[in-house]
Amino acid sequence: MTDDVRPAPETTPSIEDLEAQERRLVLPRFTHDDAWALGSLLVELARERRAPVAVDIHRAGQQLFHAALPGSTPDNDAWIARKRRVVERYGCASYLVGARFRAKGTTFEASSRLDPDRYAAHGGSFPLHVEGAGVIGTVTVSGLPQLEDHRMVVEALERFLGGG
Repeated sequence: MTDDVRPAPETTPSIEDLEAQERRLVLPRFTHDDAWALGSLLVELARERRAPVAVDIHRAGQQLFHAALPGSTPDNDAWIARKRRVVERYGCASYLVGARFRAKGTTFEASSRLDPDRYAAHGGSFPLHVEGAGVIGTVTVSGLPQLEDHRMVVEALERFLGGG
């Protein structure tokens, strides 16, 4: 398992930074073709970095994209499901949910009252927020330390939207 619990403090973005990412990364639409394009972009980024990750995109309960790169394991799929459930429940990035609990001096596991076998507020799952529709799905990466998973998804969304 490489989804670590605590990123290095000097690299941890603030809650305000994380919230700003979500406000900025709003999609005009999200189709099946968009899922393929975004998923393929994530696979390309991961291959360039030789990152042993799995990539997943869900919309309205349907898996639209999945890829498991060399070095990833079935554990990554379990992490994806747990992180995705956090985004679906809270409507924001799994990393942001964990950061909000840490900011209160606790952890998601200790205070959320949710089953840690089903939910993980670790970085790597990000809401697919569509203008005028709200959160319609998730894009998730698992296989790197949690902040790196989060950053890979954010970078891909920025590129996908033409801002990176």
